[in-house]
Amino acid sequence: MAEESSSLTLLDFWPSPYGIRVRLALSLKDIPYTYKEEDLQNKSPLLLNSNPVHKQIPVLIHNDKPVSESLIIIQYIDETWPHNPPKLMPDDPYERAQARFWADYVDKNVYKLGRRVCLSKGDEERERERARGELCECLKVLEGVLGEREYFGGGGVGLVDVCGVPEVDGVGEEVRGGGESGEGGARAGEDL
Repeated sequence: MAEESSSLTLLDFWPSPYGIRVRLALSLKDIPYTYKEEDLQNKSPLLLNSNPVHKQIPVLIHNDKPVSESLIIIQYIDETWPHNPPKLMPDDPYERAQARFWADYVDKNVYKLGRRVCLSKGDEERERERARGELCECLKVLEGVLGEREYFGGGGVGLVDVCGVPEVDGVGEEVRGGGESGEGGARAGEDL
């Protein structure tokens, strides 16, 4: 039987790609939750107590127990509500390891480079161009792994798909050479 979600709260900041991926996983699995917006300049005691090591969003609080780090949260969601489709992690141990590897690749490469592309300012154009080129190469690697499949998860949406959506959507214009990051966006050093 699926775990009850009546006491499920997500501490988040709306533009965070890490939070977006958690919200996407919850939405895909049709799991109701309470959303609490965090002010990253004035973090709540709930956030600081729920994630005392990193003091960052997102944090999923399930039955008064906090789970931090978006990749871990997504896996927790999938394991806690296994009967809510879609299944985000493969059954096969090797395929699960591969999903974790490529999700980690997205975090360590695509997200980092995407931030550099989006957050570079006027006189840092050379850095932006270099980051844009590196990001394009990372995306080509992912595209090669994806091949002809529609989803990294095989027949349906999986962990890597959920992890990649916020970043690819968020930097699409920047990678193609589009406009600047909008007013009110994240600034370097914010824990998005």
